Amino acid sequence: MNETNLSLIGFLFTGCMCLGLVWVPRRMAFAPVALIGCYITMGQMVHVAGLHFYIMRIVVLAGWLRLLIWGELSPPIRINGIDKVLLVWVLSSIVTHTLMRGTWDAFVNRLGLAYNGIGMYFLFRFLIRDTKEISRTLKTLAVLIVPLSLLMMMEASTGRNLFSVFGGVTEISAFREGNFRAQGPFAHPIMAGTFGATLVPLLIALWFEEGAKSIAAVGVAAATMIMIMSHSSGPLIAFTFGLLSMFLWSARGYMQIIRWAGFFTLLGLHLIMKAPVWALIGRLSEVVGGEGWHRVMLIDQAIAHLNEWWLIGTAYTLHWLPFSAEIDPGMADITNQYVWEGVNGGLITLLLFLLMIGLCFRAVGRTLQDAENRPFEVRILIWSLGASLVSHLMSFFSVSYFDQMVMFWYFLLASISSASESMENNPHNAEALGNAFVTP
Repeated sequence: MNETNLSLIGFLFTGCMCLGLVWVPRRMAFAPVALIGCYITMGQMVHVAGLHFYIMRIVVLAGWLRLLIWGELSPPIRINGIDKVLLVWVLSSIVTHTLMRGTWDAFVNRLGLAYNGIGMYFLFRFLIRDTKEISRTLKTLAVLIVPLSLLMMMEASTGRNLFSVFGGVTEISAFREGNFRAQGPFAHPIMAGTFGATLVPLLIALWFEEGAKSIAAVGVAAATMIMIMSHSSGPLIAFTFGLLSMFLWSARGYMQIIRWAGFFTLLGLHLIMKAPVWALIGRLSEVVGGEGWHRVMLIDQAIAHLNEWWLIGTAYTLHWLPFSAEIDPGMADITNQYVWEGVNGGLITLLLFLLMIGLCFRAVGRTLQDAENRPFEVRILIWSLGASLVSHLMSFFSVSYFDQMVMFWYFLLASISSASESMENNPHNAEALGNAFVTP
């Protein structure tokens, strides 16, 4: 698409949100970003000099303008391991993908993804500095997703997506196994369901905050409904693992044992099963529905054709699977974030992506240790960041992120990084952090 596609409603809504983002008080700054993410499709975009400025990119620009105008880049953040690896991962993606494709368009495409990643992640790092601001942001999301859940319920019952007026999504919803699959403003029902599923652990944590039980209950109900109305198996699996991770709070002292037990269990199954251990994804799909066999075959083919992509990725995977990607007929439908990272950036980019995730888990663990003497509501909020991360990791086996879901992924990464930094910078400020959860 090389033409501007911006409706009058989209233009007015985006304009209001950008102005709001620049001028509202800091405590409300996330609301305009969340409203855009939850209620505008990525079909809305402005094309300038060969560059595609989707609505989210325009909002990111407004967010950085806000930081400059109000001096909110100060005090500066401390660049930590997660920040550094994210920057190297983005650089690796640009270099490898450009070398692999060998075109100017490929370079421009990677610059766009770099703009998304660096722009969104560090915008959230500056807007969300500590656990208090994470909590405030989650309360905002809990309220804002309520109308979205109702609209998706309407879509699932009627088969008509009201967000189609913005473009980028079809008016008639997809129909599978007797159900309309609601997607709202998201590019696919799986993305909509993943959004709801990965929010649930974070919103559950609000239940333990004084005075926030009602908003937590409403938010969890809305997020769960969004997941259910998508009628997608991937989000259901992500939702389940997110809940299980929250329930493991009582066993947090035994997590090292649990991790090793899980590793050796999977290793043992891999050795005794006739099929590889990732074939369990297909078995699971037989229970919850979906196309698990496609996910299993994709992993099989990625491993079998490692020699084709390990160095800098590959521009041709059509021989892997019988289904081609709509936007690139030379590529198979890569519905796996891990495979997508390797195919588009080689083994080094995939390893950097996994390292970034590993550092996030380590940050959650160390932050919990630093918060040992903090109020329970602080510690369970930190734990929920890890639980939501687990939910995302499970989702990555069924989809690669490509719409506004990317924004909420970077929001989680930035929240983990900022929570870690805030605890390190204030190791003895227990009373202040505790009071942060009872301050309006």
